[in-house]
Amino acid sequence: MREILIVPYNNSWPKLFEQEKELIFKSIPVEIYRIHHIGSTSVKGLPSKPIIDILLEIKKIETLDKLNNYFERIGYECLGEYGIKGRRYYQKGGDDRTHQIHAFSTNSTHVISHLAFRDYLIANKDIAEEYENVKSKAAEACNNDIGVYCDLKNEFIVKHEKLAVDWWQDTKSLN
Repeated sequence: MREILIVPYNNSWPKLFEQEKELIFKSIPVEIYRIHHIGSTSVKGLPSKPIIDILLEIKKIETLDKLNNYFERIGYECLGEYGIKGRRYYQKGGDDRTHQIHAFSTNSTHVISHLAFRDYLIANKDIAEEYENVKSKAAEACNNDIGVYCDLKNEFIVKHEKLAVDWWQDTKSLN
């Protein structure tokens, strides 16, 4: 079982993301629309599990199903939808996971919610601090059970994801 540990923000996380992004673009022979750094490691100053979350946008998600061997060559385990319809999920590093990819079609609402939640935490330091507290308490209480950890964060995430999407759409309409 993998230890669930929240560590202080690491200034190398953005660079690790950029290196992995370059590797993915170079190694996966399909037109990828965009690759984004998401999750807590993408929010400067926010303590996190030391796993780089990557959001991959592609025109047709089904295209990736034929490319699992390419992901495996660069160290990823291909886990299919992994509980979220329309997603393709990949993990790198086994129990010592270092990266995970959440791939969706460009028109998926999941793309918007991931980007909105990230940007909302960046723009609202007080909410990011509240999230840090929720994550720390969840990590302490979950006994290294990732399902319990996620459940303990869920109420906060559901509430703030909706607020984040509304905020994000308002922000985008102003530009």
